[in-house]
Amino acid sequence: MLTAVASWLDARQHGEWLLRIDDLDQPRCRLEHELAIEQSLFAFALTSSKPISHQHDRTPRYEQSVTALGQRVPLFFCDCSRRDLAGEEDPCCVRDCRHRRCDPQNSSLRADLTGLASCAVVDRSLGDIAFDPKIQRDVVVRRRDGLHAYQLACVIDDADQGITDVVRGADLLASTRWQLALQQALGLPPPSYLHVPLVVEADGSKLAKSRHAAAIDPRLAVPQLRQVLGWLKQKPPPTECNSAAAILDWARTRWEPARFAGLATVC
Repeated sequence: MLTAVASWLDARQHGEWLLRIDDLDQPRCRLEHELAIEQSLFAFALTSSKPISHQHDRTPRYEQSVTALGQRVPLFFCDCSRRDLAGEEDPCCVRDCRHRRCDPQNSSLRADLTGLASCAVVDRSLGDIAFDPKIQRDVVVRRRDGLHAYQLACVIDDADQGITDVVRGADLLASTRWQLALQQALGLPPPSYLHVPLVVEADGSKLAKSRHAAAIDPRLAVPQLRQVLGWLKQKPPPTECNSAAAILDWARTRWEPARFAGLATVC
């Protein structure tokens, strides 16, 4: 919820807030989960400026982008397993698959990024984020199960929707490097980025259902919104703001990302 609130405040201070359901992995996605997300957002007065978009509707567009990408950088099949990539901070091909003949039916499709130039953006909270083709040598664009990879889909969606500012959790910071590379390869302008802190347990671990983290309760929208604004170091709303909509409207005009600059986690 912290990321949703931060992104809504940031977007609505200057423009529109868009909601996209990243449901590429259809076998794992459930309609009831999507409905629960929408209901929670509604309860917290976090409304989208336009109709909700879904990645599962855009498979032809992603395949078109793979073709376009292949005209700009080399593509190769890679059969590196999860075990091969385990422990790799940047999960590039480790078996030199670009020079081998891998079975396309049992391989992911990767884009070779080694011919691209280094580039960087300045995140509005966490500073420089750089893509280095010597480190981020290649990236998966289509998985071995045939599904398109998140990195590619995200870049295409952002460009097609005219996204100018991306606000998301600091856990996705590493993804930005790959997305900078794909934007460069496809000739797409990078948006502005703001990575917001993650809410963590007292021991520093990320909140997770598997660790019995408490779920957000729509009935407690007002106190929970006040808590989120506190985590984001924002000014506390006055007591007369006694609804979710009133709190957000008050906070929107006073939104200051600089207040949490440099923070990757809060608890």
